[in-house]
Amino acid sequence: MSDASRNKSDNVAAVLKVFSVLETLAEEGRSSLGDIAQRAMTSKATTHRLLQTMVDLGYAEQEEETEKYRLTLKLFGLGARTLRGQTHLLQVADRAMGMLSRETGESINLGVMDEREQRVAYIHKYDSAYSLSMNSPLGKRNPLHSTSLGKALLAYRDETEIADRLSKMTFEKLAPKTITDVETLREQLIRVREDGYSEELEESEVGVRCMAVPIRDHLGKSIAAISISFPLFRFDPARKSTYVRILLEAGQMASKSLGFSG
Repeated sequence: MSDASRNKSDNVAAVLKVFSVLETLAEEGRSSLGDIAQRAMTSKATTHRLLQTMVDLGYAEQEEETEKYRLTLKLFGLGARTLRGQTHLLQVADRAMGMLSRETGESINLGVMDEREQRVAYIHKYDSAYSLSMNSPLGKRNPLHSTSLGKALLAYRDETEIADRLSKMTFEKLAPKTITDVETLREQLIRVREDGYSEELEESEVGVRCMAVPIRDHLGKSIAAISISFPLFRFDPARKSTYVRILLEAGQMASKSLGFSG
């Protein structure tokens, strides 16, 4: 291996270690050096060096009492600036989500497609008015195949993209009723396009039921999706038609604001 190739390989490995440490801190909240090194699968010496650099740059901090590390809000600032380009989408979606929140009192989530992985990312939410509710932290990323948001997003992409994404899915089983094969998901996507909304019943989490609609741009392509999440015991089957109606209205309202006329 040439020196240039070796240096490039070393640089890639270093970047992977940095992000491994960042993701570990993001998932754990606050952790000791040993725990971070174990989760990130790096040596303690390397992990300590990376953490000290992050502290120096202001992206992490160490608690004096426990000596544990945690991320600072500086990283959140980067994420917020990333979302700035989607300000209009957030404004449009917020109006629709506010209406759904007032009508149902349940958790309302806004998700967008991860353009590199087969996941949906949560970028905006309204918390439930109830003490016992579903909590999806902003920034959380769930598989497309197991979520109503993911299915609503995927159903309104072109066939080439759908086929490509399906071929890359691992269909990990996350809950009792997670879809685990391509054909079942394909059938559901057809149903979503027919009905205009998607459903998820204990496919991502035990005891949770969700319904979602796409937000479509002027070309009809899904650029986001809005969902209502219910604990199963609070979902009233007799009100399902009402939930569907207000969801469709919310999706149409947001889509129309983005130029969709279908």
